[in-house]
Amino acid sequence: MRYSVRGAASEFANVVSNNISSGGVGFNSDRYIAPQTPLMLEIDVLSKVLHPVGKVAWCQSLPRSYRNSLGVEFVEMDPLEKNYLQDYINMQVNRF
Repeated sequence: MRYSVRGAASEFANVVSNNISSGGVGFNSDRYIAPQTPLMLEIDVLSKVLHPVGKVAWCQSLPRSYRNSLGVEFVEMDPLEKNYLQDYINMQVNRF
C-alpha cells in the first residue's frame, strides 16, 4: 500500500500493511504521523487499487527501532470499494 498526508505536497510512501479491516488499516512507517492527521491511501487488494481517505487513530514508536506503528481509520471510502474490501476480508476469513 501507499500513503500520503492529505493536503501536503509530500510524495506517496510505500509501506506494507500488517492488518486490515473494513474500518481501517495498520502499518509501520519511518515517519511519526500525529493522530488525527488525514491520509490519502492507495491499497492494492488482489490487483485492484482502493483509494480511501483515512485519519491516523494512533501512532507509537516501535521498541528498539526508529520506526513507528500506525493505526488508520477509514473516514471516506467509495461504497463499491468498501464492499470489495469486505468481500476480500470475508474470503480470507473463510479460508481458515
